[in-house]
Amino acid sequence: MELLFVSLASLLAGLVDAIVGGGGLILVPALFATFTQAAPATLFGTNKSASIWGTAFATWQYSRKVQLRWRALLPAAVAGLAGSVAGAWAVTAVDPTLFRKALPLLLLALLVYTLARKDLGRAHAPRLAGRKEALAAAAIGLVIGFYDGFFGPGTGSFLVFAFVRWLGYDFLNASASAKLINTATNFSALMLFAWTGHVWWHLALAMALANVAGSLIGTRLALRHGAGFVRQVFILVVLALVLKTGWDTWLA
Repeated sequence: MELLFVSLASLLAGLVDAIVGGGGLILVPALFATFTQAAPATLFGTNKSASIWGTAFATWQYSRKVQLRWRALLPAAVAGLAGSVAGAWAVTAVDPTLFRKALPLLLLALLVYTLARKDLGRAHAPRLAGRKEALAAAAIGLVIGFYDGFFGPGTGSFLVFAFVRWLGYDFLNASASAKLINTATNFSALMLFAWTGHVWWHLALAMALANVAGSLIGTRLALRHGAGFVRQVFILVVLALVLKTGWDTWLA
């Protein structure tokens, strides 16, 4: 019964994550609710062992239908991986408590800005090209990759917003691009958790398969309904993140 529950949660997480990110909002609480006595690091590692496959599959699915800007995104993925490793190291030396308190406010500002700019991310009009775009994308990958390794919640949303706001992508292309960076940051985190023995491999296969199935559904929904649909899901996910992180930080 436990495996069935977390697999269903993984499927739903893969669906949401494939559209705009935020699958951790579903799967991580499900793991904590199911395995109340487990070490948090083990549950986070098990979450990564499932979510990386859905994210990688979504990247492949998007690449077949969306013209990804590989010359910019590959350097961004490498930078994201490096940033994630650096962030994971930094969390061993710096207490992230202060950032945890600021996170709901940062997410709220992002939400308000997106709602106020009703045309934001509706049209795909990249502002940069060539080396400038590659450098800008790498900077985004490095900074948000560091954040993912250091703290984590809302990484997908921050990536999507950065690609929309600073590179001029629409929400569909931004979400597709963010999946590649997320795959890289998830890989580095998973390697760290696996190295330290914090992955339950007996759950990983079933959860990974469910996550990939959800990813397939979510990717098809995003591709069928386009940037406007992804923008709406983005707003809902960020709102959920504001409420979740605000509750955890200020009220729990």
